[in-house]
Amino acid sequence: MENNNMKYLIAGTGGVGGSIAAFLSLAGKDVTCIARGEHLAAIREHGLCLHSDLKGEHTLPVKAYTAEEYTGKADVIFVCVKGYSVDSITELIKRSAHKDTVVIPILNVYGTGPRIQRLVPGVTVLDGCIYIVGFVSGKGEITQMGKIFRLVYGAHKGTVVPRGTLETIQQDLQESGIKAEISPDINRDTFVKWSFISAMAVTGAYYDVPMGEVQKPGEVRDTFIGLSRESAALGAKLGIGFKEDIVEYNLKVIDKLDPESTASMQKDMAKGHESEVQGLLFDMIAAAEEQGIDIPTYRMVAEKFK
Repeated sequence: MENNNMKYLIAGTGGVGGSIAAFLSLAGKDVTCIARGEHLAAIREHGLCLHSDLKGEHTLPVKAYTAEEYTGKADVIFVCVKGYSVDSITELIKRSAHKDTVVIPILNVYGTGPRIQRLVPGVTVLDGCIYIVGFVSGKGEITQMGKIFRLVYGAHKGTVVPRGTLETIQQDLQESGIKAEISPDINRDTFVKWSFISAMAVTGAYYDVPMGEVQKPGEVRDTFIGLSRESAALGAKLGIGFKEDIVEYNLKVIDKLDPESTASMQKDMAKGHESEVQGLLFDMIAAAEEQGIDIPTYRMVAEKFK
């Protein structure tokens, strides 16, 4: 796979997947999207429409299929579905992988890489996480807000993948304007992301406020800090070695976000859609309780969502 024309398949063309697809496509990379319903129909008819603070306004002719229709093979499969939909794309991965394919899950929920690896034992599954504010703003339309678009990926211990493959992907992403990092400790980095997005989404949904309210001193920010502190204690108990204090790190990231932004879980809950509340709130509580960690802030917010 040491050629520079990697075939990318994006499973799930929502805010995250759509942004990755659009940025890769803009840079002339070979990208195919998996989508469904009216979103898919609009992408097929008009192209993928991108409104981006980093890239401006574009309409991109990307190839798009349902998971069932797609019959090609991909070198890199980015899994960008919601945590509750992971099982539904197992067949797609099995069908579209060849012996050198790498799968990179980009989900908000911790432990996704190993979970997908168990479902598709014959395929090389890495793990990844992303820092971006991206969302579907209309049929066939993706909006990317703010100046942060950072993608971190890597192999778990025991997963063998050629360094050249990781570097080719990094080069493609960087040429597309995505800040791409190959992680030396993806277990740590995906936990750090889970800690951040859990605190962000749960705080936003609990108070029903955009991130500008978390950026101001007061009760909302204190709740965000409490949640961050509790997940940091869980990480420490799990033996994860953090590079910096997780509370300070989470505050640094939240303070860089567009004040109007909200987490996708919050958007989904507001619309009455299925949301990632299980993976971002209740799974965190279950993991903490299993480790005997006291989590008063998480228990307080959970009362609202039971």
